[in-house]
Amino acid sequence: MGYKTTKDPQFAGLSRYDPQALLGQLPTPAYVIDQERLRENGQVLAALARRTGCRVLLAQKAFSNYDFYPLLSQYLAGTEASGLYEARLGREEMPQGEVHVFCGAYRADEFEELLQYADHIVFNSVHQLKAFGPRGRAAGKILGLRVNPECSTQEGHAIYDPCAPGSRMGVTRNVWDREMDRDTLELLDGLHFHTLCEQNSDDLKTTLAAVEEKFGDILPRMKWLNMGGGHHITRPDYDLATLEGCIRRAQQTWGVTVYLEPGEAVALNAGYFVSRVLDVVENGGTQIAILDASAACHMPDVLEMPYQPPILGADTEPGEGHLFRLAGPTCLAGDVVGDYAFETPLAAGDLVLFGDMAIYTTCKNNTFNGMPLPDIWKLDRAGNLTRLTRFGYEDFKLRLGR
Repeated sequence: MGYKTTKDPQFAGLSRYDPQALLGQLPTPAYVIDQERLRENGQVLAALARRTGCRVLLAQKAFSNYDFYPLLSQYLAGTEASGLYEARLGREEMPQGEVHVFCGAYRADEFEELLQYADHIVFNSVHQLKAFGPRGRAAGKILGLRVNPECSTQEGHAIYDPCAPGSRMGVTRNVWDREMDRDTLELLDGLHFHTLCEQNSDDLKTTLAAVEEKFGDILPRMKWLNMGGGHHITRPDYDLATLEGCIRRAQQTWGVTVYLEPGEAVALNAGYFVSRVLDVVENGGTQIAILDASAACHMPDVLEMPYQPPILGADTEPGEGHLFRLAGPTCLAGDVVGDYAFETPLAAGDLVLFGDMAIYTTCKNNTFNGMPLPDIWKLDRAGNLTRLTRFGYEDFKLRLGR
């Protein structure tokens, strides 16, 4: 059996501790963000930037726990935002860094405020570049356009594939040729592409070749190229040499500054989600452990991606062991995390510890069914736990009315 242990990357930050003793003291459910693992990821990214001259941004859509921005600002060039509020958060909480923003479409009633926070503004269409670009240029902002190289390298995650047929993300070369004019092109400082999701650098190499094929004649006129996110740079098996080759090739071929905007790589394996078993029920021979945590509310990517998160001391492969289906307490029939094998049977009160829970959790969770939002805790290098948030009934109620 492949039971997860603290030797696995998702739980390696706990290798110096007895996880049950350390985290069993917390009221559950609770998110725990491992500050030392964040530091280690930041050091990897900073070293990449030093070796290549690229600039690495934090994609806040994956990780936006700003209590850790002072730490991350030591290693990153700034933040990337998906809209007005994230741009403001980046400006306020990492003020010394650059603030980049890309949005599928900007609102006219928000754009003036956005100009207060953003340094780089990337548009998703030639239409919006024409509509808002002159205002951005007059405000001294650096402007870009997202392009779609029509090169899909993903399998099984169509919802996250920006190059899927009919995608709304980025300008294809056909649309560029039809809609771009000389005056609009003069507004542009750089191009942006984002096509990857949890992928290695071989897929970036493939994508970069497609970008060159489609837009290679445009790039020599640009000052920068943003290669987006989805790069699992801090994963143990990530091919850094190929990534660095892609960066240097772009720098040398087109004379551009290269930006990367990973989110997951910044906080990969830097968080845990602590839960407890409330009850165990049986249906047709299936043992079902109902947790005080919900996939739908607290780990939305489990259902949206979908994927099965790692659990300390459990295995996702059927075989020897005690098989349990883990599910949430909500009324959603599909609020199921998945089936796991445990060395010993689960019982009410047992601790269940999920790994790699710093990303796409605290920034995506919700209060469906009136489920409370879990508090967020910091684990520091000395093994101290500090509560960063305290959520309650008012946080649920105030989302719904006055």
